[in-house]
Amino acid sequence: MPKSGREPAPTKDLVTAYLKEVKTKVDACIFDFLPTTHEHQDVHQLYQMMLDYPRRAGKGLRPALCLLICEAFGGNPERAVNTAAALEMLQNWLLIHDDIEDGSELRRGEPCLHQKHGIPMAINVGDALHCKTWEMLHRNADILGSQLAFQILSEFVRLCNQVVEGQHIELSWVRNNQWNLNENDYLTMCIQKTAWYTCITPCRVGAIIGGASDEEADVFIEFGKSLGVAFQIQDDVLNLIGDVGRYGKEIAGDISEGKRTLVLIHLFNSCTPSEAQNVIDIMARPRAEKTEADVQIVLQLMQKYNSIQYAQKCSKTLLQQATEKFNQNFAHLPNNRAKQLFLSLIHFFIEREY
Repeated sequence: MPKSGREPAPTKDLVTAYLKEVKTKVDACIFDFLPTTHEHQDVHQLYQMMLDYPRRAGKGLRPALCLLICEAFGGNPERAVNTAAALEMLQNWLLIHDDIEDGSELRRGEPCLHQKHGIPMAINVGDALHCKTWEMLHRNADILGSQLAFQILSEFVRLCNQVVEGQHIELSWVRNNQWNLNENDYLTMCIQKTAWYTCITPCRVGAIIGGASDEEADVFIEFGKSLGVAFQIQDDVLNLIGDVGRYGKEIAGDISEGKRTLVLIHLFNSCTPSEAQNVIDIMARPRAEKTEADVQIVLQLMQKYNSIQYAQKCSKTLLQQATEKFNQNFAHLPNNRAKQLFLSLIHFFIEREY
């Protein structure tokens, strides 16, 4: 029989191997770029602290999306490595600040930076990595040429504006002790806070470097919204039922931190008024005032009303929507290794256990 030209779908092991390959390549770019020593003892300490989060075991999902889409559009992924590394750098400084704002305890299996060095020091390290992100993007002028480098820079500017607005929405819910939220409120927050930097921008910059048209790059906005929210929902689920050794953050930490999630919104819509008030009373307390018994009460109610299963179903539906949108709009792209790996990778977003 004649060959169809379609390669078999990569297995989960192949996806995992590819993620490791990307992480190795991106880490080498980052560690070659970041300063490590300084004659002034205090600045030397800053440089060492800047290496902390980048050295921790991350998944490398965002750089992988960038490189695979670049290759899928016929581009050379090596030209996108610096941009992929900038995505990873951006994530690290966002996580440092996010951990402080949420009062988190663990990040990638280790104490958060502010737990190790105090809040002022951690904020400054986040600021330092923020500065280095833009410096890294500036290097694209030599790699991609000034016009394309400026276009990629503009994508990062758009991304940062979206993320801080989404973070403000979530922080405002906490400040205002707001619990009367619906699913659209959650989706709006997730799209801005998570989808843009996790899916939309990584895919868009990869496509742009790969030579995609403006119309093709724009497809990744709606695609990335669906995939990014699916990713966040799965992250919320893993926070409740994952294994701390693999997940890298404390289990049920979202309850301790009073996070508004799709799981929680479903619970409020399903439980009795008295149960809802009890949950609000627990969730609204400062972290230090919550007991393990309090956390278990909320978790058991989530299980009672199948709120976790509901969120998992929503995540899978959003993944299906993203996959269909990709297949409909990019059927003209060759079914090569990059395209097949990409499609397998986005399924990994939802099937992952960490």
